[in-house]
Amino acid sequence: MKMTFRWFGEGNDTVPLSYIKQIPGTDGIVWSLHDVAAGEEWPMERILEVKSQAEQAGLHIDVVESVNVHEDIKLGLPSRERYVENYKRTIEKLGSVGVKVICYNFMPIFDWLRTDLHKALEDGSTALFYESSRIADADPFRLVEEINKNSSLTMPGWEPERLQHLTKLFEAYQGVTEEHLWENLRYFLNEIIPVAERSGIRMAIHPDDPPWSVFGLPRIMTCQENFRRFLELYDSPNNGITLCSGSLGANPANDIISMIHEFGDRIPFAHIRNVRVYENGDFIETSHRTQDGNVDIAGIVRAYHEIGFTGYARPDHGRHIWDEQCRPGYGLYDRGLGIMYLWGLWDANELHSGKKAISK
Repeated sequence: MKMTFRWFGEGNDTVPLSYIKQIPGTDGIVWSLHDVAAGEEWPMERILEVKSQAEQAGLHIDVVESVNVHEDIKLGLPSRERYVENYKRTIEKLGSVGVKVICYNFMPIFDWLRTDLHKALEDGSTALFYESSRIADADPFRLVEEINKNSSLTMPGWEPERLQHLTKLFEAYQGVTEEHLWENLRYFLNEIIPVAERSGIRMAIHPDDPPWSVFGLPRIMTCQENFRRFLELYDSPNNGITLCSGSLGANPANDIISMIHEFGDRIPFAHIRNVRVYENGDFIETSHRTQDGNVDIAGIVRAYHEIGFTGYARPDHGRHIWDEQCRPGYGLYDRGLGIMYLWGLWDANELHSGKKAISK
């Protein structure tokens, strides 16, 4: 397992690269060019700028999250061809500078959804929260405004400019079914995976967050059966999954440990985090510790160890603790604690299996 830490770039992140370097066992950043609009080709000079910044701090840039997919591709419009070509050229550029994994998603309009960015937990910390009843009655336009108002930093997937296009996007998705989305995803994979193969990059689709339909929009990356179908769309080692225990864990029916054992060789990237799910369908993100949520983090790390996982991992969303002023879900303190918990579990499995406690 190779540990990484998500970083949003200079001027757009409260965590300096020098701090990330000090987290034991953390060798690289998970990054993106967040100001480049979805569908546009990434400029090489900007890619090299991030590479230089990371390398000066002693970190690698092996994992990108995300190269966003333009809505015209998800909708299957004729205009998708231009955006697919831009995507291919971006893959080639990233491969040329040593990127190994590209995480992306295929969620219509919204990359993720929460109703409260700072919901209080019993210990006084706060975390991202999803309230089912609010979603059922919510106006998505007001929700986007509220999300942005409560964050001083750009929230990927909730950029202010989306407000200008939400009405047209919702109109465009009228009548788009899950089967339409599957077919458009097949087209996308047929176009990009051969380029990824030539570029030495493993594409890794992220689960839908949360893993069910919201606002009547179709969602398909939601469960083990659908991931099985996804991998069959294009059977290649370069067509893989970002297995996110938090996104999938919001639905208690998802057996994440089973997914690790079934899809292990097609998981180049793992997001490992916990979530507490309530009987009414609400959920809140917790510390990474197994006992604090409903996701068996200890069992998940054990499963990765059992399959000999050598891919990349990161501690996903964290709580806001010790009065840290940070991007919601992406502070230093709780994610740093999460990394040490994950390494502790991993090292315990190493000892139990007779290997060295610390390995690289």
